[in-house]
Amino acid sequence: MSATDQPSGLAHVLSQRPDDELVALLGARPDLASPPPGGVNVLAQRAMSAGSINVVGEELDLLHAAILEVLLAATEGDRGSRARRAVSDAAVRKALSGRAAAAQINAHLATLVDLAIVWREDAGLHIAGHTTAALPWRARHIATDQAPRTPLQWQELLDDLDDGPREVLTALAMGPSVGMTNDAGPDADPARPVPRLLAAGLVARVDRQLVEIHPTVAQLIRGEPPLRIDDLRPPPLPAATTTASALGGPAALSATAAGAALELLRETADVLDSLGRTPAPELSSSGIGIRELRRIAKDTGLTAQRVGLILELCAAQQLIAVGYAQPESQGYDAARIWAPTPLADAWAHHNPARKWAGLATSWLMLTHRPWLIGERDAEGKVIGAVVVQSDFAAPRERRQLLESLAQADPGVAPSIDDLVSRTLWRRPRMRRRLTRQAAQHTLREATELGLVAHGALTEVGRLLLAGPADDELTGAMDKALPAPVDHFLAQADLTLMVPGPMTAELAPQVALIAELESAGAASVYRVTEDSVRRALDAGHTGAEIVALLHNHSKTPVPQALTYLVEDVARRHGTLRVGVASSFVRCDDPATMAAVLRSKEADAVALRPLAPTVLVSPAPLRDVLDALRAAGFAPAAEDSSGALVDVRPRGVRVESSRTVWSSNGDRPGRAAPTVEQLATVITRMRTADEVAGQAASARGTGTVSARGGGESVTALINLAARSGRRLRVEYVNSHGKASHHVVKVALVRAGKVIASEIGSGDEVELSVHRITTVELLD
Repeated sequence: MSATDQPSGLAHVLSQRPDDELVALLGARPDLASPPPGGVNVLAQRAMSAGSINVVGEELDLLHAAILEVLLAATEGDRGSRARRAVSDAAVRKALSGRAAAAQINAHLATLVDLAIVWREDAGLHIAGHTTAALPWRARHIATDQAPRTPLQWQELLDDLDDGPREVLTALAMGPSVGMTNDAGPDADPARPVPRLLAAGLVARVDRQLVEIHPTVAQLIRGEPPLRIDDLRPPPLPAATTTASALGGPAALSATAAGAALELLRETADVLDSLGRTPAPELSSSGIGIRELRRIAKDTGLTAQRVGLILELCAAQQLIAVGYAQPESQGYDAARIWAPTPLADAWAHHNPARKWAGLATSWLMLTHRPWLIGERDAEGKVIGAVVVQSDFAAPRERRQLLESLAQADPGVAPSIDDLVSRTLWRRPRMRRRLTRQAAQHTLREATELGLVAHGALTEVGRLLLAGPADDELTGAMDKALPAPVDHFLAQADLTLMVPGPMTAELAPQVALIAELESAGAASVYRVTEDSVRRALDAGHTGAEIVALLHNHSKTPVPQALTYLVEDVARRHGTLRVGVASSFVRCDDPATMAAVLRSKEADAVALRPLAPTVLVSPAPLRDVLDALRAAGFAPAAEDSSGALVDVRPRGVRVESSRTVWSSNGDRPGRAAPTVEQLATVITRMRTADEVAGQAASARGTGTVSARGGGESVTALINLAARSGRRLRVEYVNSHGKASHHVVKVALVRAGKVIASEIGSGDEVELSVHRITTVELLD
């Protein structure tokens, strides 16, 4: 069809579709609905525009691309113009026979028709002039004589090349796949490298100056799983045979996922605590630098790569943010820092499953690739964490990889190459971005979040891909997590073995009196002098600590553990430090004399007021640290003599952005609902009806009036009395023109109250803004 005929042809086909099919079209191609089209002709023009076709091309698989190439080849004239004849379904099936099943071709053709990329008219298939925008490449690679070659045959051709052509192919494979040359024309010297490559089919001609490398050849040169064009069927994934049983089945995968989730939550708390104690300065180019990541990694015992992932997740959930420290935080007044937000304090008290759900869904929607942190970008700069730049292709690729993994049988772990091949068949446009390395790192991150276990998708991973409600996802992880325990096993080596996640009440108490030594499904904590002193500093007495051990231990508390607590408690608080700026008091003059003899006393300028009282101009925290460094065990007290907890609370900054919900929706990006799309279709139908009514009115002498005044008012009143429909052209207060076909209900005070024909919506129109009215039958 000609360029001028195409819109009306597709428009005619779309006008025959029922409303529910048009709603489905707008749901699949939401760009067509914004702004709402002013009729079916506008909808058809948008559907055939290069920009819209390019967008929908992101969702097409390799067989879709093959069908479009066949249609383009069949309708392209000698000079690139579209032939006027249609293409039959049988011709498409014949062109792809042997490479895809007839049923697959028919199903994919139906999808292209549903998406309005292809339409049926005159007993054949038609395409738009910009259909090439939907292809994953610019040249023809599937509808050619070389397409049936296998990767082995392509490799044999590569092995036979000499240096000149190989250098050209390597440049195209590693850089842009399309290159400019003067040897692309048919009159070029056949001995030159490019004509030789064209003759061998290793590159294809885009035009007289551009050539494009064959996608399978490019994958082979890069050492990636080849995108097979000789077989257009979906690449197979391993079946559920011995692989699934070796992994232990869905229950074992869920248990592994639960363990990974608990480990992630514990490490996230550690990173938040470390960042609260020592915030990270913001880089001039935004984000957190690699040196700060390494510092946090050393402080928490994690790898810098793991810290980078956790920081990205925390930033997405607004548990950390960049800004100025809150007023109570000292020492960070003039610098922008990355630190926890007040949301982090509330997050710490949430249910573990709820905390995990927020982190997991944030990862799925991340517009960064955490595994690239520490690598260098195209400009040679080291990539930091939580930088401003966003890559909106990252969440799409992450989801596509996991959806390919979901196509495997439950409990089956495909190889990386199988998974990449399957994903590239589904989305061939990702062939340059979804490398073997990218897939490996993405699966590693998914494993660390509990979405993948032993290379197979877990139950919570499958559920997350389905886009569940918050409560549904949280409930699924709740079932997978082991029941929290309120006990531990006290052992003779002064350790506490906790056989599972602790209850919210027990966990902070154990973390206060003991140091975490080994984390996992069963954690091990060690009780030390420092940990006991920390609990005493927080206001607990030795008797309370011993009682905690006896009340929650399922084994007898070892005598050595009791002795340790009592010994530290007996020495703790012999010295009392208060605010004078600071003072030190003690009932034993000999101990005070020993304090004054220490070199730390000079560092904080201690001086005696009495044999049992010393004062210092240094802050209370500094005096405590100096005395402990000298080997003493002081305790802090307030003005009443009661023990106080002076541990630092950590720096906080205010969050300035909206938190993503756990279903991954970003603010302002919600997809239109079916009801909203149905309203768009109704208004579009109304606009078409208005246009049709206007056309018929001009041919049948329908009464009309323009320019306002008494004639307009008279027609409106006549329509109200007679119940006849009225076509109105209207300009609102912002100067926007609109058309309405209405049934007038009431006219008063210069206003027309009417209902829209078709939608039934009530409208209120000011008479003085009506430019034209037509009385319809």
